[in-house]
Amino acid sequence: MPAIVPNVLRRFALGALLAAPGFAPAAPRAAPDFAALVAAHVDEVVNVSTLQPRRDGGPDWGEGAPESGDGTSLGSGFVISRDGFILTCAHVVDGAREIVVRLADRREYRARLVGADRRSDVALLKIDANDLRPVTIGDPARLRVGDWVLAIGAPFGFESSATSGIVSAKGRSLPNENYVSFLQTDVAINPGNSGGPLYNLKGEVVGVNSQIYSRTGAFAGVAFAIPIDIAMRIAQQLKAGSGVHRGWLGVSLQEVTHGLARAYGLDRPRGALIADVLPGGPAARSELRPGDIVLEYEGRPIALSSELPPLVGLTPPGTRARFKVFRRDGGTIDVVVPIGELSEEPATRVAAPSARPDGGRLGLVLSELTAAQRRQYQVSQGVHVDEVLDGPGREAGLQPGDVIAEVDGRPVAGIGNFYRLMTQTPADRPALLRVRRGPSFLFLALSLR
Repeated sequence: MPAIVPNVLRRFALGALLAAPGFAPAAPRAAPDFAALVAAHVDEVVNVSTLQPRRDGGPDWGEGAPESGDGTSLGSGFVISRDGFILTCAHVVDGAREIVVRLADRREYRARLVGADRRSDVALLKIDANDLRPVTIGDPARLRVGDWVLAIGAPFGFESSATSGIVSAKGRSLPNENYVSFLQTDVAINPGNSGGPLYNLKGEVVGVNSQIYSRTGAFAGVAFAIPIDIAMRIAQQLKAGSGVHRGWLGVSLQEVTHGLARAYGLDRPRGALIADVLPGGPAARSELRPGDIVLEYEGRPIALSSELPPLVGLTPPGTRARFKVFRRDGGTIDVVVPIGELSEEPATRVAAPSARPDGGRLGLVLSELTAAQRRQYQVSQGVHVDEVLDGPGREAGLQPGDVIAEVDGRPVAGIGNFYRLMTQTPADRPALLRVRRGPSFLFLALSLR
């Protein structure tokens, strides 16, 4: 019996608390009315089927595997104009011999591919119809992480299927594409959803469902959508028939870590650090320098390096874009760069920061550069990192094969010179290393304390 007493007391205490004056439990938050949202907008969504070459050479308009390589490819799309323009994903119609668009009321049309842009995964279709219901375009910039969103599409060919979730993150840069800043959601997206719309609770389209992250090929809780403002800009260029033109800066970028922020004297990690300026590019013909940290682009603050390439990509080539940069020896300055045009192969890269395990000493095994290494790394001087042991070098992110070219902006003439330069670094901040890794440069903060 005594063992029951604490439970009784807890129940009594809880009852007293609930009855206490001024106590008001939070009212349950009403769930969104997704049923009304679907009913209001399902007619804006279409099913996209494509006839693709089969290995046996014969056509197949049957219900083949969704988004397969042969026969029928199933995807989704949505109406963006009353006169028959349809937006979908480029990979849905890639290689198609014929395209069929089926509306929610079961009408079917042969579609013409106006144009497709593989880099952004956006395609524009046209059907001969004049009484369609277009979507309302929303503003992805107003989305918050945690906001509800709704997808309508045809997963595995099941048309007019609705799934919901929240915005998991914004501004995602995926490994194979730096020029699209994706929306990440946990909305269930599967093969056949590609090209379909992502709605906010106002019934506005804020994204185009494009791809998922999965180890099995099925939905695993991580989906990515192309922001609708990017998709519509691409669609407008495809409609004009002049091809897709993207801005190009010609730099290699990396994130600003806490160590780098300390080395620069920044109040916090922010901005996009220019690790390298590519020869012959727009940046090389401007006042931008390796080591500059871009804090703003055209008045828009840059928090992460991944935010800069999509903004540059959306800038019309020839624009004189204004950068606000932080320079270690010059403070904050404005630099104007005439934006170039991106070629087929991207020339702006975002360097991924390496792991930085703990360590307790410098832990570097260095060697002088040979003539062959100078040619291989395209550097005139520096020291080669042969091995990285536990210590500050590993914490900084140095790796075997790196070439340390500069310390605090001063060229490294050899091993002895490297250590002398390190001893000249003020004790209250890390040394800023410029390192050649593979085909590009990056910056690392190496602390001796």
